[in-house]
Amino acid sequence: MGHGQIYLNGCGNLLITAQIIHRLQKGVSMNRKLLNLCKKCGCIFLVLALLTACGKDSSGAKVVFTTGLGKDDVFRIGDAVCTRPELMVYLTNTQNQYESVYGPEVWKVSLDGVTLEENVKETVLAKTAQIKTMYLLAGERELELDETENRQVEQAADEYFDSLSEKEQELMGVNADIIEKLYREYALADKVYHYIIQDVNPEISDDEARTITVQQILFRTYTVDGAGNRVDYSDEVKRTVYDKAMEVYREAQGEEADFVELASRYSEDASITLSFGKGETEADFEESAFSLETGQISEVIETTEGYHIIKCVSTFDREQTDLNKLAIVEERRREVFGQEYDAFVETLARQLNAKLWEEMALLHDDQVTTADFFDIYAKYFPE
Repeated sequence: MGHGQIYLNGCGNLLITAQIIHRLQKGVSMNRKLLNLCKKCGCIFLVLALLTACGKDSSGAKVVFTTGLGKDDVFRIGDAVCTRPELMVYLTNTQNQYESVYGPEVWKVSLDGVTLEENVKETVLAKTAQIKTMYLLAGERELELDETENRQVEQAADEYFDSLSEKEQELMGVNADIIEKLYREYALADKVYHYIIQDVNPEISDDEARTITVQQILFRTYTVDGAGNRVDYSDEVKRTVYDKAMEVYREAQGEEADFVELASRYSEDASITLSFGKGETEADFEESAFSLETGQISEVIETTEGYHIIKCVSTFDREQTDLNKLAIVEERRREVFGQEYDAFVETLARQLNAKLWEEMALLHDDQVTTADFFDIYAKYFPE
């Protein structure tokens, strides 16, 4: 399990920024490349999820947020403390990964008064809290790194620390011991995940994982107003749209009909060809599509988007189906781990130094370019 694969949950309070993603898809505030990066990195707003556990400890009492923390301690989970230098390593590496693709101007992006910098800060806090929690869970399970793994941690730490300039060491506030501690905790978090899911190997059938490819013609039954809000058609207008869909459906049944040409002419969706598996589309669309044989055309079906005519291009993609099986197995493993992880989180006291956290910021310095903390980990701890 490499960088980015460690399980992330935390009492159900990690909220995906669905509003941002939806509005970005319409071209508001960010470009398409940045949208993809946000999705890839799982950008989220942290509602003090791991640190507050829904605002209560296991006895139901409110958590007190600044009690018993040192001036350099950002948060504590159970017996594990995260200091400012530790968090700065994760924060600075994440920052420079963004900048390596999009440049420093990316931090000017904002939506509804929330900057990308604030968004990334919350993401890193969530990720770091997760790693600390999993490190504690490894201790609960009495897991330790073996001799080889300890040596790999030391080698990774040496390589990363040696790559840092004196300026980077100074601004992040790190030394060799801090870097080694971070790699050790990360490796143990990695190890406990694999330990818990090691026996989760469900049999996934071809049908469950099957990917099909279809072409579609869509007639929408709504419009969008100037503010981007959906406005459904009246029943009378919908009937007119349905009649048009039926007319095109009859045309598509003709021996000389070219379905792609018809879709290009009539469809109100830019995507004509779609590939998907079960559970990835609306139920009515999925049921109709998966019931078709190759070359067969569906009747007109209705979804929340409107009226569709579907033509099956391929009922089975071997390569994609095999990939889907791997993804389904991994999802089942995350679910199993998640049950134990969430129960463990609830037993831990959590504290956040809100003042220190609010004061922390990205390092906007041309001499701070470090971005390979996780790449070095993956080098010494490959899949």
